[in-house]
Amino acid sequence: MTQTLTREEHARAREAIMMHVRKVVPYALFVAVGSGMYLITQVFGEIRPEGLSMFQTLLLIKALFGMWLGIRGFNQKIFGINPWVFKTHTLPFFLVVAILILSQFMHL
Repeated sequence: MTQTLTREEHARAREAIMMHVRKVVPYALFVAVGSGMYLITQVFGEIRPEGLSMFQTLLLIKALFGMWLGIRGFNQKIFGINPWVFKTHTLPFFLVVAILILSQFMHL
């Protein structure tokens, strides 16, 4: 867009798109976190006497990251509570990347 639009037009176009993204994305994330909380109850399995398997350990880590993201997003969108720490989107972005990477190791 920056190649065909002036800076002013680009800023207006970007804000028009972001206005719609801000309305849709948080609710899509709520659905993702809620379905993830349900699915963990379906796929976790029994804990054996020798302890958690690698799959179960990685699933717990992913669930912890996902629930933190869900609670943070819920507080921001529904209650208007901004986080006290980690105010930028950097940590949530890295948590999503970590969840994706952990997903790849779960199949080993």
